[in-house]
Amino acid sequence: MTIATETLDALVGELQAAAARLRRGQIDAEEASAVVEHCADLATRVANELDSVQRAARAEAHAEPRPGQGELL
Repeated sequence: MTIATETLDALVGELQAAAARLRRGQIDAEEASAVVEHCADLATRVANELDSVQRAARAEAHAEPRPGQGELL
């Protein structure tokens, strides 16, 4: 598992835990508001991480072949 995958898994886990807290409805309105804000922050972090992964994949796709990895004729 890559660091990016581990990071995304951790962020998704946090989002799922926050959603579960909200679904249970056992928190007051102020705390619910804080949880919703935290979810928005997590979603932004997930989007940034996915963007980073995509940029890295594009860069690797356009990189020079590694030694010994040239095209076969």
